[in-house]
Amino acid sequence: MVKILLALAFSAGKLGKFATTGLTMVISVFAYAFVFGVWYAVGFVLLILVHELGHYVAARQRGLEVGAPTFIPFVGAWIQLKDLPHDAETEAYVGIAGPVAGTAAAVACYFLARHYGSQLLLALAYAGFFLNLFNLIPVSPLDGGRITAILSPRVWLLGVPILAGLFLWRPSPMLLLIAVLAAPQLWRALRFDPAAPENQAYYTVAAGERLSYGLFYLGLAAYLAVMTYEVHEMLGSARAAGPR
Repeated sequence: MVKILLALAFSAGKLGKFATTGLTMVISVFAYAFVFGVWYAVGFVLLILVHELGHYVAARQRGLEVGAPTFIPFVGAWIQLKDLPHDAETEAYVGIAGPVAGTAAAVACYFLARHYGSQLLLALAYAGFFLNLFNLIPVSPLDGGRITAILSPRVWLLGVPILAGLFLWRPSPMLLLIAVLAAPQLWRALRFDPAAPENQAYYTVAAGERLSYGLFYLGLAAYLAVMTYEVHEMLGSARAAGPR
């Protein structure tokens, strides 16, 4: 397995701007493998890659210059937008593409797990559903903040109690990092003036598009919440049953 990962890293070095993606993916696989095992680590990193490629493809479709995905173990991954979106609709389009692609990958793991009776694939499906649901929390810099900005940056304020509740439920340095990154955006939301010319230029979107994005966002969040709960219960039942 180590030889395979090193070969991937060497091959990535020949692909120019994708070298960083390949190398950081390999580093992430090694890091996760120490905690979760090799094959879970490989699947988990691939799930994150699919999510980020959703953003990448969407950004390219809208004519934005974008860097290849970069991974940081136990933090996640991101793509660098070298060209910023010109309006809130473009930002929402790029933002929602990641969770859509990530959800599709999680669904694939789920059905494969059911078909083959694989607990590994079921665990990966749970990770995919949960991570994409987490990313839909309506606060920037998470995807949910980029999507809900099409409604109003003030929606980001709804993400504060959600983050606080998650931290009380499962304290995590990652949540603290997100809170630090979100602080300037939350201050911006508090001071948001919809009548300001720059805000009108950026956030003026047709009512039909606002409604479409809003309904799709809520529908995707609801689906991910249901699937996260269902798969979590399935994993719990499997652990309780033990090996047969």
